[in-house]
Amino acid sequence: MNHKWLTALLFGLFLLEGTVLQWIIPASWQSRVMIAPHFVLVVVLYIGLYVNRHTALVYGLAFGMLHDFIYYSPMLGPVSFSMGLTGYLAGLLHGRVYSSIVVSMLAIAAGNLAFETIMYGLYRLFRVSHLDLSWLFVHQMLPSMLINLLFALAVYVPVRKRLEEMQASRTATEE
Repeated sequence: MNHKWLTALLFGLFLLEGTVLQWIIPASWQSRVMIAPHFVLVVVLYIGLYVNRHTALVYGLAFGMLHDFIYYSPMLGPVSFSMGLTGYLAGLLHGRVYSSIVVSMLAIAAGNLAFETIMYGLYRLFRVSHLDLSWLFVHQMLPSMLINLLFALAVYVPVRKRLEEMQASRTATEE
């Protein structure tokens, strides 16, 4: 039941990213900056922080591949690889660092920047993108990170509570 809830949440966020949010962002912003909401990535990072790194890796790979198929099509795999890797790296903090809202927001910000940087590196490596990193950092990475941090802050309490309940029920069944 717990993984069904999590899969439904991630799928709903996946649909929300590509449909409604494109209409909500004002047209004047879209001419100056490129805002890419990665709400699925935020929840994958939360999974890494509050459940474990392997679960975050699996959800990151699965929903990243869904992103590759549906939204980003220059090549298959970079979003899946980037989302899975950042979820796994966020999972390395699970249990090692005191979990508070500040640590969570710093991990979400670092994970979002790592995701965008890995994507840039892969696209640059395979000559899909020829944009300058400094321009991309100012016009896409920072605005996207701020939108994703606002979303992460808005859903922090319910998502953390639900993920900690899920983790507690899993450890109770293992004992």
